[in-house]
Amino acid sequence: MCRSIKTLRPPMTPDADQDDIHAAALQYVRKISGFRAPAAHNREVFDAAVAAVAAATAALLDGLEIRGAGHSHG
Repeated sequence: MCRSIKTLRPPMTPDADQDDIHAAALQYVRKISGFRAPAAHNREVFDAAVAAVAAATAALLDGLEIRGAGHSHG
């Protein structure tokens, strides 16, 4: 049903962008919910979960200190 979510932090994925973050969030919500695409009556909560996971992921990546990389991601 879901492919694996790839590591997005540098140096594993030095050029991760919002599309990568959204794709990872979508894969996570699909896996947890068990729905590839939600029914109309679940669309709002599904989309809200994807947005929340994407925001948390972006905050995590922005806050990580990657030692030896010279700077944190952001």
